[in-house]
Amino acid sequence: MSYRSVFAPGLFKDQVIIITGGGSGIGRCTAHELAYLGATVVLMGRTLEKLEKVAAEIIEDGGKVDYLTLDIRDEEGVKTTIAEVMKRHGRIDGLVNNAGGQFPSAIEKISRNGFLTVVENNLVGGFLMAKEVYNVIMKEKGGNIVNITADCANGFPNMAHTGAARAGMENFTKTAAWEWGRFGVRVNSVAPGIVASSGLDNYEPQIKAHLLTKGEMIPVRRLCTEAEISAGIVFLLSPASAYTNGETLRIDGGGQFGSSHLYLPLPRLEENHNEAYDGFHRSHLKQQ
Repeated sequence: MSYRSVFAPGLFKDQVIIITGGGSGIGRCTAHELAYLGATVVLMGRTLEKLEKVAAEIIEDGGKVDYLTLDIRDEEGVKTTIAEVMKRHGRIDGLVNNAGGQFPSAIEKISRNGFLTVVENNLVGGFLMAKEVYNVIMKEKGGNIVNITADCANGFPNMAHTGAARAGMENFTKTAAWEWGRFGVRVNSVAPGIVASSGLDNYEPQIKAHLLTKGEMIPVRRLCTEAEISAGIVFLLSPASAYTNGETLRIDGGGQFGSSHLYLPLPRLEENHNEAYDGFHRSHLKQQ
């Protein structure tokens, strides 16, 4: 089997695209789709074993891949790693700022260090990556940056730290799009709703189980697939979005239009006609 992308094969031929947080979840799926479409994907993350596993999958599927370990919060590490990518590949055409992380907690229970750690993961690290690829090559050659934020337009109860960071990244996206657009650098973001992915494995079992039921509170009555997020990212990296700059593409099934965390589940339908798109041939989608 191979990735079932809706985009044309060869769309990203000869391009080099960095994906942070490429060892799991949305990053892994996006790496597979971009590799299927001809890109050389450069996976980055803190855990070597995860990167090696995804790289092996992509190679097995016939794609081109490289990987480097990196903590995106480390400014000197970011500079060294981007320099290494340039040494190995000679170009960087795209950056998917996907790496991040958070933990559920009421505001009053979040420590200063906990808050700062999440902000550094979800905002500062993305800023460092974007600034470095811009300074090293994109200011001269142009390029595309896609920042992954979150569906926090109506606040983010029990996730105040990541809500603040993601909102900051959305504003950073707009500012960078304005400042860098004249150099041929487009900067956009994708705000996913709740995605049924391996990323949910980072939460405690009871929290994961609760999140898997949230599809009943979303207008389309299901959770999102990794492939549906990847498709949005690929669109923003593609020539089809050549006049799209500074935008946030919300892929949340319409959840943004209400405070779904306050709603009781809607009556279950006997049949749901909103079918999921799951082009990722290696996904293991589990929804309730």
